Amino acid sequence: MDRNHASRRLLLVAGQLAACAASLMLIAAPAAQADQLDQHNDLVNQFVTQMHADPLVADCAAHGDFVASTSTALDHVEFPPSSFDSAHASVTPWNDSFDEGKQRVKVDTIVTVDGIGIPKESGNSPYDLKFRCGYVGQQMLAFSWNDPVPPAHARSERGTASSGAHGKGKHSTKKATGKGSKKAPAHKSSTSSTKSSSKSTTTKSTAKKTTSKKKTTAH
Repeated sequence: MDRNHASRRLLLVAGQLAACAASLMLIAAPAAQADQLDQHNDLVNQFVTQMHADPLVADCAAHGDFVASTSTALDHVEFPPSSFDSAHASVTPWNDSFDEGKQRVKVDTIVTVDGIGIPKESGNSPYDLKFRCGYVGQQMLAFSWNDPVPPAHARSERGTASSGAHGKGKHSTKKATGKGSKKAPAHKSSTSSTKSSSKSTTTKSTAKKTTSKKKTTAH
């Protein structure tokens, strides 16, 4: 009886510990999101107040900074003051799909901003990064950038190259067939010429025989 009671108590304690751990995880997730949001807002505020960036451009840059931090090639992104001038940043009315790929969501504003990607390997040169954000009002609905490591894009390029090579093969086959069809009339012409020559030879032979018969009769 004592053993069974002790086992039940251990199971109860284990269950309570598991429930406590799950609760801590649920609490930690929103806390991490809140911390990330605070960092985003601090960065936006820094870009607006210190570098006089447009609020939407600042928001796009802050989001780009976070996304680029997940790249395997980059250590971090820098946004010098020149990133927010008219030559390196823009806010364009759009009222169309963000792109023709997976992000076909309709947006009313396209924001672009340039940044400098600092590589993880010190021997590599910095990357010129371009971030593109799609907004409806003040809400970002789409995002893209020129990730230095785009595996999906590399596979797509290989597939396109293979398709192009296949197309060239078909094209050359059609040309070869065309040349064959052009030679056909020449063959017919040769055949007709042979037949005509044969007929001419037969006619001459017949004429000779007729002349020979006439001479014999006359004698």
